[in-house]
Amino acid sequence: MTDPPDTGTDRWDWPVVESVVEYDNSWYTGGYDLVEQPDGTEKRYYWAALPPAVVVVAVADGQLVMVEQYRPAIREHCLELPAGIVEDGESATTAGARELREETGFDAAGVSLLAEFWCATGLLRHRRFVVFAEGLTPVETDLDDNEFLSVRAVPVEEALSLAREPPANDATIEGLLLARDAEVLSEV
Repeated sequence: MTDPPDTGTDRWDWPVVESVVEYDNSWYTGGYDLVEQPDGTEKRYYWAALPPAVVVVAVADGQLVMVEQYRPAIREHCLELPAGIVEDGESATTAGARELREETGFDAAGVSLLAEFWCATGLLRHRRFVVFAEGLTPVETDLDDNEFLSVRAVPVEEALSLAREPPANDATIEGLLLARDAEVLSEV
């Protein structure tokens, strides 16, 4: 799992008195850091550490490649950009190409990194990458045993409004907005 970066010592660093893992499984690790605050008091700050993830913005013939799937955590069917875990030793672009191929059945001729950032920094230790994939060629899907999804082509100009419909998904909205700002999706 990902630890926060060591930023050195300055007036904003709060010494960690104790770091405790309370829960650990194949999906995430959870625990708390007992931290000395600037006023000298100590407080527990709880966290969950997840492996880094990649979100894929992929376009073919003016259509955005999206997936529809049920999300048990929120008990809703969601329309999302393809996404998944960045495996150990894998770059974000390699992971994005792999996830796109596995989930949607498209190989990309090119994948480029659009953004990299921390998510929900008040609670999570989780890095997210957004990549753009182009030059798509159909291949076979290779779904994981917990992936029950269908691929949906969405006109680029409708993608953001569809992504904002409940239940909206942060990774999908972020990916579309970042792609628009990078000018790889001009009609969003």
